[in-house]
Amino acid sequence: MATGQTVTVYGAYGHTGRFVVAHLQERGFVPVLAGRDVHKLQALADEYPGLDVRPASVDDSVSLERALDGVAAVINCAGSFATTAAPVIEAALRAGIPYVDVAAEIEANADTFAHFADRAHETGAVIVPAMAFYGGLGDLLATAAMGDWTEADEAHIAYGLNSWEPTEGTRAAGKVSAERRGGRRVRFTNGQLEYHDDELPTLKWPFPDPMGPRAVMAEFTMADVVTIPSHLSIPEVRTYMTTEAAGGVVAPDTPAPTAVDEYGRSAQTFLVDVVVRSGDTERRAVARGQDIYAVTAPLAVEAVHRILTGRTRTVGVASAGEVFDAPDFLSALSPHITLDLRP
Repeated sequence: MATGQTVTVYGAYGHTGRFVVAHLQERGFVPVLAGRDVHKLQALADEYPGLDVRPASVDDSVSLERALDGVAAVINCAGSFATTAAPVIEAALRAGIPYVDVAAEIEANADTFAHFADRAHETGAVIVPAMAFYGGLGDLLATAAMGDWTEADEAHIAYGLNSWEPTEGTRAAGKVSAERRGGRRVRFTNGQLEYHDDELPTLKWPFPDPMGPRAVMAEFTMADVVTIPSHLSIPEVRTYMTTEAAGGVVAPDTPAPTAVDEYGRSAQTFLVDVVVRSGDTERRAVARGQDIYAVTAPLAVEAVHRILTGRTRTVGVASAGEVFDAPDFLSALSPHITLDLRP
């Protein structure tokens, strides 16, 4: 348990931000509520009496500095991250504190690596982008599956979601990403991101039991194509999404997530099936759980806890699999996910 250390949550009143605030308190941290909307912040503060409320805008560096003043770390939950990541990272660097975000936006994560890697490494700062269901969990699973391999030919990350009811933030992030790509799609092949206009193929993915084979949309590309190649020598990284989930997230009339339990989780379930291949040999790691937004909170909070307790392997901008001991990190998530490693 943490010993009352303060952690600013930027975008605290958002759907994922609320899960992060609740989990920080559960772990013994003291959240500081920050974000752009004063009224939403105050409404959240009414649910958490006594917590510090610090309104801050990404276009006002002074307000961001106030939001991070005296805290131990910051978790950025405010999308779109194409807009928020760089200003909040800059504020974190000035404050000398670690930065973690939950960005699923491919280009925003690539920008973080490209723009801040040198400065963060030189100053010994720790910046962990995509510390979330997309980008972070897949990277941890792929790293754990690699085991003692130093390179592999391919990594496949298949997302077995029974449904996907997107939040307002997910929709906004998708719109920004689509605009940045000019409507094109993206994949990671031959060791680099490639933009294309090809239609996405549908195929069957052999998910393990009890899910079993399901139709998936191939090259439904997620943030894993940034995080995994940032530290693992794998020239082909491919992601897949069950067709029902892919259809739900792109449909304009899909409702937002609805809570079904006392933790605020939706009924959505997931199975993430990661396969790494070297030659004719495959290794697999599987994670199962409930609600992709809710499970992002223990991922991000565990990351902050490990950074603040010195359980890191590097400094600078680093993905989850590089900066943390992947198998040990995944085992710490056991209350929230069921794990199956088959190296």
